[in-house]
Amino acid sequence: MKGLILSGGKGTRLRPLTYTRAKQLLPLANKPVLFYAIEALLDAGISQIGIIVGDTHAEIEAAVGTPEEVAARWGESVAITFIPQLAPLGLAQAVQTARDFIGRDRFVMYLGDNLISEPLRPLVTEFAAEDCPYHCRILLAEVPDPTQFGVAEVEAVAIRADFSDALTPLRVKRLVEKPKIPPSNLALVGVYFFDQSIFLAADSIVPSPRGELEITDAIQWLLDHHYEVHAQQLHGYWIDTGKQADILDANRQILQQLTPSTDPTATISADSTLHGVVVLQAGARVENSVIRGPAIIGEGAIIRNAYVGPFTSIYHDARIEGSEVEYSIVLEHSSIVDVHGRVEESLIGRYAEVTNSPIKPRGHKLMLGDHSRVGLIP
Repeated sequence: MKGLILSGGKGTRLRPLTYTRAKQLLPLANKPVLFYAIEALLDAGISQIGIIVGDTHAEIEAAVGTPEEVAARWGESVAITFIPQLAPLGLAQAVQTARDFIGRDRFVMYLGDNLISEPLRPLVTEFAAEDCPYHCRILLAEVPDPTQFGVAEVEAVAIRADFSDALTPLRVKRLVEKPKIPPSNLALVGVYFFDQSIFLAADSIVPSPRGELEITDAIQWLLDHHYEVHAQQLHGYWIDTGKQADILDANRQILQQLTPSTDPTATISADSTLHGVVVLQAGARVENSVIRGPAIIGEGAIIRNAYVGPFTSIYHDARIEGSEVEYSIVLEHSSIVDVHGRVEESLIGRYAEVTNSPIKPRGHKLMLGDHSRVGLIP
């Protein structure tokens, strides 16, 4: 089995942040979203991974690192190959682009800005078996408004004796993209399992009205031509980190999984208090402040005369002084200084400066791009 991570999207729903940063590199608990996708595949036993890259390829490649840096971070057996997609012409076209990398292997395709809580290893093991009875497996999750997603109509199939309860299969009858009358509330998650038949399907479909080769059309082609397509319903969380609210929710989910730790080079003054699960990374400084976890304070960050509340990530070299921050992500080299009133539900870009301003009315709910400046009323 090989892994294929798609990391070429522009992230238009997260602008202005994604004007200057690949959306897959926005950090959750101070680690890029893309790294969670890589580690999900590694945890499933897949060590050969291709990453589809587009306009932001230089930034993606620099973040993932050289082969030596990849080996140091994830192990000597891990090999990552960058695959350029010249234009964003759809997920099925991305599959075509990766044909040489995939070769004759089965593979898992993982959208690089998705986050799921359930381990993939049982599914990968079952799909990689020589007697695997189907050609494609999709993951599904219940959603409150299926009209906004690709939706699957499914039926239960007989359970093989060697299946665990976690692998109860569903046979897919058809897929419908953003249906007005959904056949179910089960939406397609951004993780797909394919064999070689997906290349034939991708080569056989035509572009959608938006000019892209849609992966849902390719999977529907498999169904129409009597290939076996099965599904697995997720019972944990699935988050497509394409919007600010989703990024904050994903950050919350990851922070809840942390264990408290303090790097030996971090410092905490005697008049500071840490409650709950708090992670202090190398060189972080906490002075006369209160931090209520789950929260993470990045390398070289300074928290002074401040309050950092639950579900907050402060990235490296940021500064929070004389202010309160909660349920937010503050990116590197940014500062929030002497702000009266709590900053919450906010995503603060790199090098942003948030300070006081005499302008009214009052209120703080922010999404700031890199190098931006916002003055808040006292």
